[in-house]
This record gives sequence, structure tokens and C-alpha cells, in this order.
Amino acid sequence: MSPHDESLIDLARRYWLPVYRPREMVLDHGRGARLWDVQGRDYVDFGAGIAVNGLGHQDPDLLAALTAQAHKLWHSSNVFYTEPPLLLAQELVEASGFAERVFLCNSGAEANEAAIKLVRRCATAQGRAPDRRVIVTFRGSFHGRTLATVTATAQPKYQEGYEPLPGGFRYIDFNDVSALEGAFAPGDVAAVMLEPVQGEGGVRPAAPGFLAQVRELCDRHGALLVLDEIQCGMARTGTLFAHAQDGVTPDIVTLAKALGAGFPIGAMLAGPKVAQVMQVGAHGSTFGGNPLAAAVARVALAKLGSPAVLLNVERQANQLREGLAAIDAELGLFEEVRGRGLMLGAALAGAHRGKAGAILDMAAAHGVLLLQAGPDVLRLLPPLTITDEELAEGLERLRAALAAFLAPDGETP
Repeated sequence: MSPHDESLIDLARRYWLPVYRPREMVLDHGRGARLWDVQGRDYVDFGAGIAVNGLGHQDPDLLAALTAQAHKLWHSSNVFYTEPPLLLAQELVEASGFAERVFLCNSGAEANEAAIKLVRRCATAQGRAPDRRVIVTFRGSFHGRTLATVTATAQPKYQEGYEPLPGGFRYIDFNDVSALEGAFAPGDVAAVMLEPVQGEGGVRPAAPGFLAQVRELCDRHGALLVLDEIQCGMARTGTLFAHAQDGVTPDIVTLAKALGAGFPIGAMLAGPKVAQVMQVGAHGSTFGGNPLAAAVARVALAKLGSPAVLLNVERQANQLREGLAAIDAELGLFEEVRGRGLMLGAALAGAHRGKAGAILDMAAAHGVLLLQAGPDVLRLLPPLTITDEELAEGLERLRAALAAFLAPDGETP
């Protein structure tokens, strides 16, 4: 590490609350699916800012939208109307095919917090007592870091030390229909909340037909279906909305990450059952739907839903799977590769389990940036606009990194 890198990282060690453990590098700029650090070293980006940079880095249309709006108005609050969030709300409703209204906020956690509050408010309007407003979520899920969303997240490692947690959540195994039927048995379920493809939980898609069965059970018991598409939505899995592949109509969908393509924004989409439940004063956000974020998100939404991007996701997803299969045929590292579209998880096999973090370090040293989904899964989320050349180079760098990881002396064979 250079003295310049070390001095910058020392600032994090001195001044940041130490809740992160970033890689030992300082990124400086990016273009397309490539990033450069302050020393000029380049990396192929297979993480996209945790599925945020769906259009890569320095997309010219995003830059133009941001610059144009920056010269007009940054913020006014929701005490006044501005044009970008009004148009964005209309475009989200029209693109969704189910929603009637939209709540704009700043992040995925806020979008899920709004969804939880909307479920509870709807249950209240139905005359349900507080103990009959249970929200069912699934083990391995991830819904955010606020106190309510971290409680909805059915992973104890994210909850430890924050007790007492809010009540009203029930956890069951993902893709287990009989467990879901049992969860409804007490007659107190107000909603089921899930990711069509679990991200942090290991890149696990809903099994074929599972979402349809969830929808049927929700209808039978008068419960709402809430889909968290914060990571798997916005074309990441090959369709603009991930649930389109499952043939279900949700009541609520939450979005963030790629919706702003790097600019912070979140959204909760409300279907006809719940669109009128919250009235003036029921919820709010100082910065939610600010003109800068909404102007960028309008362009991101249009581009992510375009045939060009969706076709590229399909083509590059096939290429990425084939590349991972070739690496595994040579090195024998993976138990399976799972996921949808350009949201893939390579589960480590046997003796390699638990070593995802070390592999990420080796990959960064070889010029490719990827993520993990727990200690056993390499998570690959490249920009949806990644080119053939960028993908091929990233795969070659990843092969070299994995070979070096397996070599006794740590050198690439």
C-alpha cells in the first residue's frame, strides 16, 4: 500500500464509526464496468456497488440528468410540488402494472420501513388488534438496518445486541410451503414479506411456483403480499420487476439501489388494496423524492427497462454462467452457481466453505471486485450494461485470482 493510500485509510480508522471493514484500497473514478483507485490501478467491477450501479459508472445520460437538475433546484421538501418526483411516480406506477400510488424515500431500509408501517396501518383500518398484525418473513432474508427492518430480517447476526426488538414478526424457512401454511394457522398474519431472490442470504431464488403459493395463501387468509425488490429488482434478474418471472401480483413492492443507479433513492409502490390507507400526516420524509434523486431515477428507470439493457442482461448472464462453469471445471471450487440474470451466487464447496472473504481479497489483488453473501458464497452483481470485453476480462482475472488462492505459495500457476 502506498503512503498516500495509507494516509487516506488512516482517516477512516480515526474518524469513521468502525462498522465497516472495507478492502485496503481507495477508489477514485470509474467508467462503464471499470474502476480505478487513487494509484491508477484498474479493476473490473463485478459488484456494482451492491447491485446499485446498474448502468455502470459515468453513464452519460445519468450525468446529463443530474447536471441539468443541479442547475435548477436541489431541494424543496414535500411541502411543495416539484416536477421530477411527480413524473417519476407516474412512470413507476405505469411500469409496475399493479401499483396505484408511490411513496418516495432515500434508501431501501426506508422503503421497507414504510411498507411495514403501511401493513400495520392497513391492519388497523381493518379493525385488527395489535396482536393480529403479524408479518411473516423468511430465514436468510435481508430487509434493512433500521430497528424494524432488522427485525424483519430473519438473521440473528444482524439483530444481536439491539434487543429489545419490535414484536409482530414471525420467521419461517424460505421456499417451505408447509411452514408458511403453519405460520397462518394462528389467524393473526397481516402480511408476508419476502425477496423474490434472497441476496444477503446466499443468492437464493424463490423456487418455481413458490410465490404463486404465497399469493394464494395471502388471499385465502386476507393478508398482504409485500415483495422486497431492492436488490433483485430494476432488471437485475432479467425483467424490470423480478416478480414478473413468477406470475404474481403483489400488494406492495419496495425498490432502491439500482433505481437511482448510484444516487440515493428508495420507493414503496402501493397496489389498490392499500393505496388509500395512509392519509396526510401518516408518514413522511424530509429528503424523500427530492428533485435531484428523482431526475436521475427517471432516466435510470427508462434505461433499465429498455430492450437493449434487458437483452444485455440475458446475454451476459449466460456468458457469466458459462465462464464460472469453465473455472469450476478447471479448479473445482464451487458446489453450485445459483440465481437469476446478473444476480449470481457461486456457493463454495467442501473445504473452501467459509473462505469467501479471503477470496474477495485475492480477487481485488488480481483486479476484479466482487462481493460475498455470507462466508460461503461469492456474489456476482456486475453492471447490467457490462460489455463482452469487460466480462471476459473480469472472468480471466477471477480465474487467475482463484488459481492463486488455491496455489500453496499464493502465486498464480
